[in-house]
Amino acid sequence: MSHVDVKYTGDMQFVATAPTGHSVVIDSSPDVGGKNSGVRPMDLTLMALGGCTGIDVVSILNKMRVKIDSFVIDMDAERAPDHPKIYTKIILNYRFTTSDDVQDKISRAVHLSQEKYCSVSQMLVKSADIEARIVINGEIREVLGHG
Repeated sequence: MSHVDVKYTGDMQFVATAPTGHSVVIDSSPDVGGKNSGVRPMDLTLMALGGCTGIDVVSILNKMRVKIDSFVIDMDAERAPDHPKIYTKIILNYRFTTSDDVQDKISRAVHLSQEKYCSVSQMLVKSADIEARIVINGEIREVLGHG
């Protein structure tokens, strides 16, 4: 069982501490009483998704002995207009730079993460359509989706 502490620190700010001892500041915008001093909870959800799938992909590519020069995941997400304003659509752009011809291996790693290993993705797909775009050296090479 996982255990996380979320401590109220005033106004609308909280500090969340993971079992590892690492912390993150969570806050809201000034229009709802916050001071904009931390990450919004829903943004933190997208950050968790990016971290989860990113770790999967790098781990898989390392096992395949694939060399990449850079790797960035950027995301866009749409939320429901009414409360609870859950994510209804998430687009992940997996952006790789590499000098090697490794498109098939990159594709396999992203598929494995999205379809099998990324627990955050598997939770979010229950409420949101998730589209993943594989971009290699600036060119979209594949689009996959589930939801």
